[in-house]
Amino acid sequence: MAQDDIFKKIVSHCKEYGFVFPSSEIYDGLGAVYDYGQYGSELKNNIKRYWWEAMTLLNPNVVGIDSAIFMHPKIWKASGHVDAFNDPLIDNKDSKKRYRADVLIEDYLAKIEEKMDKEVQKAKKRFGDSFDEAMFRSTNPRVLKNKEKYEQVHARFAKALNDNNLEELRQIIIDCEIVCPISGTRNWTEVRQFNLMFATEMGSTSEGSMKVYLRPETAQGIFVNFLNVQKTGRMKVPFGIAQIGKAFRNEIVARQFIFRMREFEQMEMQFFVRPGEELSWFEKWKKTRISWHLALGFGKEKYRFHDHEKLAHYANAATDIEYDMPFGFKEVEGIHSRTDFDLKRHEEFSGKKMQYFDPELNKNYTPYVIETSIGLDRMFLSILSAAYTEEQTSNGETRVVLKFPAPLAPVKLAVMPLVKKDGLPEKAEEIIKDLRFDFSCQYDEKDSIGKRYRRQDAIGTPYCVTVDHQTLEDGTVTLRDRDTMEQKRIKISEIHDIVDAKVNMKALLKKIDNE
Repeated sequence: MAQDDIFKKIVSHCKEYGFVFPSSEIYDGLGAVYDYGQYGSELKNNIKRYWWEAMTLLNPNVVGIDSAIFMHPKIWKASGHVDAFNDPLIDNKDSKKRYRADVLIEDYLAKIEEKMDKEVQKAKKRFGDSFDEAMFRSTNPRVLKNKEKYEQVHARFAKALNDNNLEELRQIIIDCEIVCPISGTRNWTEVRQFNLMFATEMGSTSEGSMKVYLRPETAQGIFVNFLNVQKTGRMKVPFGIAQIGKAFRNEIVARQFIFRMREFEQMEMQFFVRPGEELSWFEKWKKTRISWHLALGFGKEKYRFHDHEKLAHYANAATDIEYDMPFGFKEVEGIHSRTDFDLKRHEEFSGKKMQYFDPELNKNYTPYVIETSIGLDRMFLSILSAAYTEEQTSNGETRVVLKFPAPLAPVKLAVMPLVKKDGLPEKAEEIIKDLRFDFSCQYDEKDSIGKRYRRQDAIGTPYCVTVDHQTLEDGTVTLRDRDTMEQKRIKISEIHDIVDAKVNMKALLKKIDNE
């Protein structure tokens, strides 16, 4: 099945089964804004909990805060967002559609990579076990030709980004004959910058109002509270401050469902270190963060690091953790060495000292910062993409199952009476009442037991318990596993421990150290 078809099915599945809805749908929606449904909000909360506990429980020197969305406008001047938070945009004159120039070029480069990979896959099928991929890539004329083209465009692209050369970005688009996906033409405008921040006014009267911004990132709320947390928590460098919160960007080219939205959530941690030690900590956090992703069990081949072509004005090292989405490898997490830029800028603009006194060195200094930042909505999409599975059952049917890591599943256990009589519903309710304090449970009595299993598969429930007449006789139930569809008879008293062993968040957290 084509990747585009899989993505369309995932989007459709999200709406049909209560994961994600278009926002304001009865009013024909609002572009690039989505609402999370009953199962989507549970999944989202479980992802947050996994991240939060991995940060704050496994790292005793990391604590959490929750800063305000509205902040003093000088903060965004100090951070550089007022002057430099821009995207390079280009319009196609025929379709009237607007695109990010850098994304058009990145997509072009990705297509060249795909061509090389297809050549490799064809050769792999032809030669079998004797295939030497490294040798093939270094000698095959078609691969070498595409590699040369890729490297030439890539070098121009990287230089244009670093030089902020908008004319060169447009020239690359022209030279590579990149067409508008809608009109199919190359009738492009000039490239220009567009600031992404949403602005509003704070105050009761127009004369007394102050222009403020919806925060485009959560990091600055951490920086301005750096000394508050350090002093009240008696924190010693190195230490980190974590935060989960909403951010807002006026994305003109919002696309790919919840991958790029105007209102989104970030999970960020800023780790404060001694100057000169930042690059070693950068490497440590790269390893720690990829372990967090790999513990989900989706496979190492689904992830890769991608170093930045253009470093942000505050960084001396930066990389992305990319996940293989249905539309290619895309960023889900960024890891950056931000130097001491932010704290020094806030010290300059506020007039307040932002230095730390190090008792071991007996001196004051401005700490350097390592940042880890995840787009929660992107993480949500990557987990859905990995979990979505279509399988042929033994009776020839196709079942759609979301194979979530069990601790993240929205519903952990479904309890079903075989029939809606003879005291079976009452017994099922009794079982749920006992387990609901530990697990998210669901009672389901509608339709045949097979249809109920399929419904639970479609929302990713790891276990189903069926209560039948034998239950009333000997206190046993049938436990069905989502992934294997295996059914076994167990005692009611055994349900808790069996389910808990698989769905407890500890099961995921313990894997991180083993990756």
